[in-house]
Amino acid sequence: MNTVRTYILLSLACLTFISCNKQQKKVLIFSKTAAFRHSSIEKGVRSIKQLVKSKGIKADTTEDAAYFTEDVLKQYRAVIFLNTTGDVLDDTQQADFERYIQAGGGFVGIHSATDTEHDWRWYNKLVGAYFDGHPPIQDATLKIINQEDPCCRHLPEDWLFNDEWYNFKSINPDIEVLVQIDESSYEGGTNGEKHPVVWKHYYDGGRAFYTAIGHKKETFDEPDFLQQVWAGIEFAMGKNKLDYSKASTQRVP
Repeated sequence: MNTVRTYILLSLACLTFISCNKQQKKVLIFSKTAAFRHSSIEKGVRSIKQLVKSKGIKADTTEDAAYFTEDVLKQYRAVIFLNTTGDVLDDTQQADFERYIQAGGGFVGIHSATDTEHDWRWYNKLVGAYFDGHPPIQDATLKIINQEDPCCRHLPEDWLFNDEWYNFKSINPDIEVLVQIDESSYEGGTNGEKHPVVWKHYYDGGRAFYTAIGHKKETFDEPDFLQQVWAGIEFAMGKNKLDYSKASTQRVP
């Protein structure tokens, strides 16, 4: 009888542990736009949801900035800004998002995430740079800077890709650049020899990954791109639980 009871208790404990772990493995896909809206957003949402689901992770999706409260954000391992544009969060929401990152949260920015919140200096450093125009969509050669990084090890040293290639300003010097674009391979680049396209870094207690790729609907069918995005999401999620005792930004009353 005692053996049966012990087995039941252990089973319940295991189920509780598994359930808690599953609750932690969630990401939020945020795609609110307050300026230009990319037609690839809906396709991107579907593709990324399917991508993370295949890895055993649940994705919630929203264009409602009301999700950016401490009680809601604390359930996510990473927040993905998918082709967001313009001023998408108010002061209260910005403060709670800063606290989320400071507590150890993760951020993933895709394409026009750098064309978002141009007046929020903290966000500029988090996303890594600001959008500064682009030439027409065209083929270009991407140079893999760190072939050993999980975001790049599946890619050729020279990666030919077709997309809308952003130029950048206000580049955070602390980002770790993973992929650069060869400006001699296309028309319209303005960042010179070391023009970043994909990067990651640790920032203010959290982790951030960004890719400038993601303008076209078809891009979200590209296996190499999606594999890189997954590796970026993994980096952003990290392995640690959120610890809000480390948050330094004050909540807005």
